[in-house]
Amino acid sequence: MGEAPAFLVDDLQNEPLNGFELKNGTCKTTTTIGNKMYVIGGADDGTLSIEVQIFDRSLGEWIHPTVHGTKPLSSKGHSAVFLNDRILILKKGAKSDDQIWFLEVDTQYVRQQQKQLGTEVVAWSKGVIGNAEKPVVISGPSGVGKGTLISMLMKEFPSMFGFSVSHTTRAPRGMEKDGVHYHFTEKSVMEKEIKDGKFLEFASVHGNLYGTSVEAVEVVADAGKRCILDIDVQGARSVRSSSLEAVFIFVCPPSMEELEKRLRDRGTETEEQILKRLRNAAAEIEQGKSSNIFDFILYNDNLEECYEKLKKLLGLGGCVAATPKSAALGEFNLPLDHSVSKIDDKIIINCISSGLEKESKNLIMLDVSALKGGAPGRTRGLDFQAIGSFSDGLIGMERLS
Repeated sequence: MGEAPAFLVDDLQNEPLNGFELKNGTCKTTTTIGNKMYVIGGADDGTLSIEVQIFDRSLGEWIHPTVHGTKPLSSKGHSAVFLNDRILILKKGAKSDDQIWFLEVDTQYVRQQQKQLGTEVVAWSKGVIGNAEKPVVISGPSGVGKGTLISMLMKEFPSMFGFSVSHTTRAPRGMEKDGVHYHFTEKSVMEKEIKDGKFLEFASVHGNLYGTSVEAVEVVADAGKRCILDIDVQGARSVRSSSLEAVFIFVCPPSMEELEKRLRDRGTETEEQILKRLRNAAAEIEQGKSSNIFDFILYNDNLEECYEKLKKLLGLGGCVAATPKSAALGEFNLPLDHSVSKIDDKIIINCISSGLEKESKNLIMLDVSALKGGAPGRTRGLDFQAIGSFSDGLIGMERLS
């Protein structure tokens, strides 16, 4: 906390409208939420990096929040729009995949982090046009055949599904490559990221941490693929309690006798290992059937029949050659010169371009009514529509730029 610089005090006391750039030439915007004013923009030395400060008007003091998430790259300016529990940031002159960001100020994730840390927290989340298919969580005891089912799915639909790359704190073995077999990381780094809520699930095995990060799942979705998570029941329970919306499927053996036969037929485990797997399997099956973790239970009595049921659950029944659904509906380019207005859940972007003959104005309508996800991952569900030239029919707008 501290005293507000003199050049900024006048701007703050003049009650600027949300999203307006300050008149001091530092590419900053202010967004008022209750007694707090969120100042977003370049540093006072004129650099273009995006920083966040909060001015508490009731106390007349600065609050320097803990900032989570990946900070947006520098820009030539931005517009800011307040949306319930987050601030929409539209970067000027940025690339199409780096234009839309959200600064979360009162989402569930931010509230959890504030409670845990005991300090003011904000979090960045990248905005993505369109939705991604829900990830698929597949669990089941060892020997049930879930790995075979997943392999069949990947072979038939290679462009539709992808695996997230897990993190581990153990050292690479043999020919293992970082980012391919695992994301190899330091234990202290992974522990901090777990504490920051960046992992969907994790476990400690022989002193090493293993886990699935939110970012690893998002990367698969960014590629236009549906993420498959092959994890145990405990991991599935953690994912279910997270903010990730997924389809949860548990694969059961037809009987414990059949499961034992399959394990013995593999010939890869000792008698002690087989008995341990059977004990664990019994506990997993009980949890899989009795808990509220899983949406569907598949019995793998006949592999081909079970696979057809799996495809049907995933909306692939009867498909001959399915094509992947894109993670995004499209892209638009936001010019450096634009203004922003707001009508309910619609953001109207007035793009101004100057030609040799006259100045033209084109409008883009950004729909933010169906946002999903958010920090520590992406914010998806954005939609947009080019609505042509400015029309007097667009009335009642709150000008924000």
